Amino acid sequence: MATVNPYLHFNGNAEPAFNFYKSVFGGEFPMIMRYKDAPAEQRMGEENGDKILHICLPIGKNAILMGGDVPEVYKVTMGTNFHISISPDSEKEADQLFSGLSAGGQVMMPNGKNFLGSYFEMLKDQFAVQ
Repeated sequence: MATVNPYLHFNGNAEPAFNFYKSVFGGEFPMIMRYKDAPAEQRMGEENGDKILHICLPIGKNAILMGGDVPEVYKVTMGTNFHISISPDSEKEADQLFSGLSAGGQVMMPNGKNFLGSYFEMLKDQFAVQ
């Protein structure tokens, strides 16, 4: 069965935000990836090099708080700066969930392997939930 985790987007302050969450929840960051560490086509310009592309913090037994900075060209509105991240057990389950959730919505990134090697897709459902 799929697990569900929040994914938070920030306008350049993901690192202090996640350090704050770490001070509250405890634990360690198993992954911090900066834009400068990504393949060239994913870097989004030199001005974003030190910004967080992806960070995660386990909270509790089965939850992971994830997030990153959004490049300036994609400013986010605080308060609506999150996605729900669903981690299915298989690509087949991912395809089924994606098909169901994208019905009547908007596909933002079709399913497939990304540069991190994971099977990944993004959508906004018919109720504008990302």
